[in-house]
Amino acid sequence: MSDPAPRPMKFPYTFSAQIAQFPYQHYIKNQWIWRYYFIALGVSLPVFYKINKLANSPGNVAKWAESKRKEHEEHH
Repeated sequence: MSDPAPRPMKFPYTFSAQIAQFPYQHYIKNQWIWRYYFIALGVSLPVFYKINKLANSPGNVAKWAESKRKEHEEHH
């Protein structure tokens, strides 16, 4: 009969065993980078969204196309 909850290996020598036994909870709880990563992500997403909307506005796309057309004419 097999054991329902197998013990972890004393030394996880396979890559999958190393991933399974890595102490993620300890690092998330005790390192500052995880907290500030999610805070920075939440603050920066609206900024990047606004930049994207401005860069892809119809007026800016037309202006960019005209600039590229003039640049192409100068080289040919």
